[in-house]
Amino acid sequence: MSSSVSSSGADSTSALTVIDNAFVVTVDQQRRELSNTTVVIDGTRIVSVGAAPADLPAGAVRVDGTGCVLTPGLINTHHHLYQWITRGLAADHTLFQWLTTLYPIWAGIDETAVRTAALGGLAQLALSGCTTTTDHHYVFPAEGGDLLGAEIDAAATIGLRFHPTRGSMDLSEKDGGLPPDSVVQSIDEILAASSDAVSRWHDPADDSMLRIALAPCSPFSVTTDLLRESATLARDLDVRMHTHLAESLDENTYCDEHFGCTPLQYMESVGWVGDDVWFAHGIEFDDDEIGRLAATSTGVAHCPTSNARLGNRICRTRDLVDAGVPVGLGVDGAASNESCRLLEEAHQAVLMARARGGPTALTTRTAIELATIGGARVLGRAADTGSIEPGKLADLVLWDLTSVAHSGIDDPVAALVLGAIPPIAASWVNGRRVVDAGTLLTVDTERVAADVAREHRRLIEKAG
Repeated sequence: MSSSVSSSGADSTSALTVIDNAFVVTVDQQRRELSNTTVVIDGTRIVSVGAAPADLPAGAVRVDGTGCVLTPGLINTHHHLYQWITRGLAADHTLFQWLTTLYPIWAGIDETAVRTAALGGLAQLALSGCTTTTDHHYVFPAEGGDLLGAEIDAAATIGLRFHPTRGSMDLSEKDGGLPPDSVVQSIDEILAASSDAVSRWHDPADDSMLRIALAPCSPFSVTTDLLRESATLARDLDVRMHTHLAESLDENTYCDEHFGCTPLQYMESVGWVGDDVWFAHGIEFDDDEIGRLAATSTGVAHCPTSNARLGNRICRTRDLVDAGVPVGLGVDGAASNESCRLLEEAHQAVLMARARGGPTALTTRTAIELATIGGARVLGRAADTGSIEPGKLADLVLWDLTSVAHSGIDDPVAALVLGAIPPIAASWVNGRRVVDAGTLLTVDTERVAADVAREHRRLIEKAG
């Protein structure tokens, strides 16, 4: 098959779409993999997986998937989209050095910068197979404007399913934290803004394209009172909770010196475990803590590329999965992962796990599970996304394996995870075609690239 999808008929969420002749990696409960299979989309939902229907309406869209692999759309469980315009800075720093270098630059962000950065980051995600993403935005300069609204607008423009978090920091340099005073807020300001964000934007419906979570930044940038009160508010509002945790040895030292315990022990003491909580990174958990995460169904966003970029240790992914901890993948902030391609995280997850635990530590199929149904579980969306089954939302990616980079690789899943990232023949979010033949249909990516370069220059100049 060429890089262009052969199709006929109108392509919209109101039309029937029929994807024929694909190798389908369902990631369903039986983990079925089906050759020469047809998947039918009706509106926003998958209605059949199997043989081609005998009769199709005249307006149905036909997509030839010959030579392609159809997977669930990839799900990104941790990101910082605003960082897209500060990539390549502090490239050789430790985590704490990197943060203290970049915080003064991030202090200059505003609505234009954030919307532009989000368009760039979300476009890259869409073009590399992501259909659902979260974002952890926690930098709110006083004069920045409506920053959360800016990235929500960008996600609607790109067409991805979006789970942004209303992040926060109230512990600045003068209080012993890392961020400058200009980007922190009071607890009252944070709680009011958090409640307002949920009221304005959160959609709890099964087919929601937009859900909000609350996300104080980290144990070393927020106070204990903020953590406790944010947990209470989130549960009152019935939204999820997210933060960084157990990312580095520096964080272990900080928590030991300030609280006399490990990061997880500290978070548990303030109500931050449960099936409505997920932590970014989760590298420094011991056996007992992994058991506690599993017992409480507390999730982990595994970010292997960022962890390696910042020189942190390797996450115990195999142990987390074996224990039953909900685990998804995350690209993390663009300033610590300049590529931000989620399929690359599946690749790196396998390599990192095997570097730590040997050649059988993580299989290619487990990596695909982490990138799809695992991420859906972490975000509380497993009932409607993350696998290819009748009744689930039509978030799908058709990967073209006919190019010289993949032709002849015997195992299609190995081709996806261990080979080069394949071209995307087509992708759908909520039944709407978002990518076709490697082209993003919703924005002019050349214009976005130019805007990103402009905003990068403006932000650096503003920082002096």
